[in-house]
Amino acid sequence: MRGMMVAAALAFAVLPARGADAASLRQGQSGPEVAAIQEKLLMEGYDIGIPDGVYGARTKDAVRKYQASMGLESDGVVGEATYAKLMGKRMPSYAGGYGYGVSRGSAGAARRLISRAFEYVGVPYVFGGTTPWGFDCSGFTQYVFRQIGISIPRTADTQYYNYPKVSSRNLQPGDLVFFETYEPGPSHVGIYIGNGKMLQAGSSTGVTVSDVFGGYWGARYIGAARVL
Repeated sequence: MRGMMVAAALAFAVLPARGADAASLRQGQSGPEVAAIQEKLLMEGYDIGIPDGVYGARTKDAVRKYQASMGLESDGVVGEATYAKLMGKRMPSYAGGYGYGVSRGSAGAARRLISRAFEYVGVPYVFGGTTPWGFDCSGFTQYVFRQIGISIPRTADTQYYNYPKVSSRNLQPGDLVFFETYEPGPSHVGIYIGNGKMLQAGSSTGVTVSDVFGGYWGARYIGAARVL
C-alpha cells in the first residue's frame, strides 16, 4: 500500500506544471527542491520529520505555520513569495515541474531514474539486498537503473570503475556518487539528484535523501561517474 501511495504521488509530481502551478510546490510533489525546502524548514525549527523529498501532509503543515509567522498567505503551498522568504533566493524556473534542472540530452532518462528512485524512500537497509524488501547501497542503484532499462554492475567499486568520471563541478542529476567507508576505495554509492543531494541506501537510514558534500558523507566523498 505504501508503495502504491508513493507511486501515485510521483505520477502527479512528474507531470509538467502549467499556468499558476508552474511557480509553486505543493503536497503530492517530490524531488530535490522539496528536500531543500524541508531542510530549511527544519533549520528554522519546524517539525517536518526526516527531509525525504516528498511533500506530504507534515511538510504542508510546517509550510502553513511558517507562512503564518511571516505574514504570508497560509495555504501550505510554496509559491514564489514563500520560496523567496524561506530560501533567500528566487524560485528556480523548473521547481514546479520536474525539479531536476537537467539540460543535457539524457534529461528524460534522468527524470525517470530519479522518479523511480524516490519510490523507494523508506525501504530498509539489508546487507546484500537487491529488492524493495531491502537494499544495500549498490543493490539500490543497480535496481533503480534496471527499472529504466539500464544494466549496471552489482557492487559499488565495479560501478565506479566501469563508467567515465565527472568532477564535482560538473555533476548532473542521475550521476552516481561514491564514498570511501569501511575499506579503501569506493565502498558506498548513491544517485545524485541535484542541489548537492543524493538518494542512497544507508545502513542506519535505509533509502533516504542525504547531503553529498556535507556531514558524514562529505568527509568520505571520493568521486562520481556518469552512466546516462
